[in-house]
Parts: sequence; structure tokens; C-alpha cells
Amino acid sequence: MAALALLAGLPPTVSAHPKETLIWLLRDLPPTMIFQGPKKGQGIIDQMLPLLIAGLPQYNHTLMRVNRARGMQMLHEASLTCDPSLIWTKEREQWIAFSDPAFRAVSNGLVIRQEDLPVLEPFLVGGEVDLAALLASGDKKVGVVAERSYGQLVDALLRQSPPGALTPHYGNDALGSLLQMQRLGRLQVVLGYWPEIRYQAELKNITDEQLVFYPIKGTGPYLSGHIGCSNTPQGRQAISEINRLLRTLPHDRLDRLYGDWLDPQRRSDYLEATKAFFEQQAQR
Repeated sequence: MAALALLAGLPPTVSAHPKETLIWLLRDLPPTMIFQGPKKGQGIIDQMLPLLIAGLPQYNHTLMRVNRARGMQMLHEASLTCDPSLIWTKEREQWIAFSDPAFRAVSNGLVIRQEDLPVLEPFLVGGEVDLAALLASGDKKVGVVAERSYGQLVDALLRQSPPGALTPHYGNDALGSLLQMQRLGRLQVVLGYWPEIRYQAELKNITDEQLVFYPIKGTGPYLSGHIGCSNTPQGRQAISEINRLLRTLPHDRLDRLYGDWLDPQRRSDYLEATKAFFEQQAQR
């Protein structure tokens, strides 16, 4: 965030034509964006955003810290507003203009304590969890961050889940609170991104050895993070210019920032797959 702080402090450039103001919505979303602590500013979005701002001198840039609910509300409004870390869904596309893929993330999965492994065993298929069957069973509640998108498939499964199958948490430290509930035995299964879970678990003094992470059947190993702007003529124009910039970003360096949050077993697979993905994107 240090680089962002410097950018935010720069005076607007004098121009014969007044520039439009582009509002960037920043959310504390470790490990992609880290507002505080010893690893402040070391997330992939922390490092990507200054590159985008530098490549868009035609705008005045304003950085605004928001929570999830406020960020989504602002994207509904007519101002030129962009969020640099969004998951695409068909529903969101009705009111958000999305960029091409900006970064790749490990798909969501379910995390459980070692001692609770028998809870998931009936729902494991080839090392992946059949989330639809788990939710339909009604036996165990799944902890989720309220109002978060987990991707198109998982969102659909959550919407179809029977009453009482989910334990949603609305707080700013929602995932950390769910992991704390899990450690205390008040909740057995938590849904989330493994790098974010590892980051939040470390803050709660929960080690990797205490947790087991399983992918969700049908999701694939990775999903794309996008930049989303308000779906207005100005927002769509900004996305067009952002797409041009995304092709020039140093993805190898940025991807390593995300890869650093993965355990060694997953890191090499992620870096190899992501490199191939963006090479393919560049050929389009």
C-alpha cells in the first residue's frame, strides 16, 4: 500500500481539459490486498494497481477504502468507479463492466480440521468435495462470508442449499471469525480461498498442519480475478483502456506475489498453469 499512498498524494496534473475522476475501491482482502501488518502492500493487487494508475494518466485517480457492501453499492451508482479484485458472474455482469482476466487465483474449496475429517469423507469424490451433496444432507453447516461471490458454480449451489445449511458471517473479519468458530468446535466446515484461509489462520495461530483443504467438485483448479467498473459509458470506456494495459503487465512477477501465499506443493503448479493461461490470452 506504500506505493498506493504515494500515488494518492500526488497533485492532479494541470490539463487544458478537465480529467474525469476514476474512483478505485480498495477492500482489505488478504492476501491479494493487505492494508496492515508486517506484509502490508505485498498483495498482487497492491502491486498491480499502481501500474494501472500509471498507465491511465488521462484520469484523476482517487483511492477509497470500502467494505464489501459499500463497494457493491457504489458500483451500482453512476460515478466512474472500479474495483480491481472481482469475480465475474452472470448476475454481476448486468450492472458491472468486467475487464479481461487480470490475475488468476486458486479456486475455492472447503477447509476442515484434521480431527473432523470423517465429516467430509462421505462426500469426497476423487479428492474433491461434492458440495451439492454435502449441503443437501443437512447434517453439517458450512461457514461462508456473506454477500461474497465464490464463482458461478459455487454461488448457484449456495443459492440452492436448504434452509439452515449455511452459517453466513457479515463482519469485516468474516473469514477470520469463521476460522475461530471452527477452532472452537462451533463450526466444522468453512468455504473459502486456500491462500486467504492460510493467511487468516496464521493470524489466529492456526497452523497448516491443523487444517485440510479440499477443492470443490466441478470448479476446476483456478479462476480469474477481474477489474470491474460501473456499467456506464464512462465505465465501459475505462475497461477498454484497462484491457489494453493488462496485456502489458509483468504477469510473471505479479503471479509470483500470489504464488508466495501458496504452500510449496501448489505453488509450482499454479505458476506453470498461470503462465500458460496468460500466454494464451496474449495470443487472442
